[in-house]
Amino acid sequence: MSEDTSPDAILRKRLYWHSRRGMWELDLLLIPFLEQRYDQLAQEEKEAFQSLIKEEDQDLFAWLMRREWPQEPQRKRIVQLIVEHAETTDNSAYRTL
Repeated sequence: MSEDTSPDAILRKRLYWHSRRGMWELDLLLIPFLEQRYDQLAQEEKEAFQSLIKEEDQDLFAWLMRREWPQEPQRKRIVQLIVEHAETTDNSAYRTL
């Protein structure tokens, strides 16, 4: 079997790796969103996600736990999409956060 080395596959693997933060709460939100919703996003939203995961863990935590919202509209929108995805999927672990 050969491994997919297309640019899209490489980007997906990179995004998955960067979505694994080592903080359970962030992993619980970012990885399922990437796996279940990322492919359906508009290109602008995909770019916002790619930019978002470059942020510091403490900022991501504050935003994704709805303690604060990012100031930038595109970043705020992708954070809202991630939170909404967690709230509407069968993710009982998220409800305990």
